[in-house]
Amino acid sequence: MHAFLIIGKTGWEELAQKLKAEILQFPVQKIDDVRSLNSLIRLTFNRPTLVVCENIHEATEEALNAFLKNLEEPQENIYFALTATSTRKVLPTIVSRCQIIKVKSEKGVTGSAEKAESREIEKFLELTVTEKLAFIDKIKDRKQAIELTENLINFMHRKLHEKEVKYSQLAARIEIVQETLTCLKANGNVNLHLSKMAINL
Repeated sequence: MHAFLIIGKTGWEELAQKLKAEILQFPVQKIDDVRSLNSLIRLTFNRPTLVVCENIHEATEEALNAFLKNLEEPQENIYFALTATSTRKVLPTIVSRCQIIKVKSEKGVTGSAEKAESREIEKFLELTVTEKLAFIDKIKDRKQAIELTENLINFMHRKLHEKEVKYSQLAARIEIVQETLTCLKANGNVNLHLSKMAINL
């Protein structure tokens, strides 16, 4: 794995030590930042280098889509460490290409809000079709609908990395939800697309 998503404020220093890599901090917030980074990493790196991009969840979607190519086409001696406060705030396409590292807070609590959210998503997936339809019937707001689909995708992507998972079945479900998310972002009818998703999941 050459890309890591660190949930928490720190953690990349320890990661650099494990990889025996030098640290290169580089902001990726705007499309111009990504272009500058791409120009830099076209150079040949003789030593392992960990490129640290903090607060990736604050980057524009345009910047993240441009940055995605670096995760899809790894280069020799280059690793990426992205930091964010939560996986659900990061584009699912970015999350799916990274190994997730959760850093404990000072009180030793690891993403308790995210764990609670994961439990809710798991409960939703275990509902019958009728129950799912009743659940989504309460969702009228597009923003809320998009948040649900993004959370579903992130949850299922995390499940892909677990042992004894039915990979093809899970991948098919991710595709269904991803299609729903695309339609919702394109101003498709909220109830129609959520209902279709609920029936097919």
